Amino acid sequence: MTGMTSSARPLLNRRLAEFGTTIFAEMSALALRTGSINLGQGFPDTDGPEEVREAAVRALRDGRGNQYPPGPGVPELRTAVAAHQERRYGLSYDPDTEVLVTAGATEAIAAALLALVEPGDEVVAFEPYYDSYAACIAMAGGTRVPVTLRPHEGSFRLDLDELRAAVTDRTRLLLINTPHNPTGTVLTRAELTAIAELAVERDLLVVTDEVYEHLVFDEAEHLPLATFPGMRERTVTIGSAGKTFSFTGWKVGWITATPALVSAVRSAKQFLTYVSSGPFQYAVAEALALPDSYFAAFREDMQAKRDLLSAGLAEAGFEVFKPAGTYFVTTDIRPLGESDGFAFCRALPERAGVVAIPNAVFYDHREEGAPFVRFAFCKRTEVLTDAAERLRKAFAR
Repeated sequence: MTGMTSSARPLLNRRLAEFGTTIFAEMSALALRTGSINLGQGFPDTDGPEEVREAAVRALRDGRGNQYPPGPGVPELRTAVAAHQERRYGLSYDPDTEVLVTAGATEAIAAALLALVEPGDEVVAFEPYYDSYAACIAMAGGTRVPVTLRPHEGSFRLDLDELRAAVTDRTRLLLINTPHNPTGTVLTRAELTAIAELAVERDLLVVTDEVYEHLVFDEAEHLPLATFPGMRERTVTIGSAGKTFSFTGWKVGWITATPALVSAVRSAKQFLTYVSSGPFQYAVAEALALPDSYFAAFREDMQAKRDLLSAGLAEAGFEVFKPAGTYFVTTDIRPLGESDGFAFCRALPERAGVVAIPNAVFYDHREEGAPFVRFAFCKRTEVLTDAAERLRKAFAR
């Protein structure tokens, strides 16, 4: 016996066969190997507020969260999440029955889709989409139905007619992301009103990923879908501490929804991580209570970084889609005489000493995303300045 299976069937579940190693792992390894500036994966290169970090240390020392926290999350954090939704958006949630803490937003997405989707159900999602969406729909046995956001007058926009046409009798759920990664689009009140009307008309559930809610720029405004008529009772809203407080390694996320929806998602979540991030939950509870000045300063800092990198990319010859939200900027490489984002990104470290992500990995229709490349600007100003200069030297004519 060699210990090998005699079956010709592949080891990996066929639902996951198309996914393989993520592009983020590949590009981060490339950054390390070449000593390049990594503007690929979206994580900050500095920690968040010192008082929040100290709150985690205090929780560790006080013995809070070192053992399994409660399944739904520690009461302090659930209360803080509910208070945040009320204060920011006028959304009232019961912290005991309508808030669930998760291992980051990624687990929240997985648990929601595993709980709410059955084999054969269709899930409508905007493409390009965060890569875990497709994998989680596949794991749930659902069929993903992409609706493509396309460039229009300097930003990527949703075609509402295309969205309506994508909904069929088999559609179970809309998976919405605003502010949108990777394009930086923030859905408008008119767009969200139309989505809400469609969901009510067709009796659809909605999972809405709002992890970049505090990163909206210029005149853009984040409007939670759950605030629209008929949506509170059918919407699972996902939030995260990682993006707002720059502690991505803590993996603290949450959902807010009706008791029935929370109960359903928790039924799946308890068999994924069960619980996680014990001491960090207490720290995030304190973070959510930070004054408005923190959130304003955080947004202003990111907007300045967006402007710095966007200007550098434009000067290097990229077409830049200036984001209204998130900490990513999408560019078109065709003005550089390029059209294949994969080839471009794999060569970029040698050409310019910078790493980026090809947007095509976020598309079912790869050709739609082929010429687009995403850069992250959640880095120190001096790092962005250096990256912009490298790109200018490599490409500016």
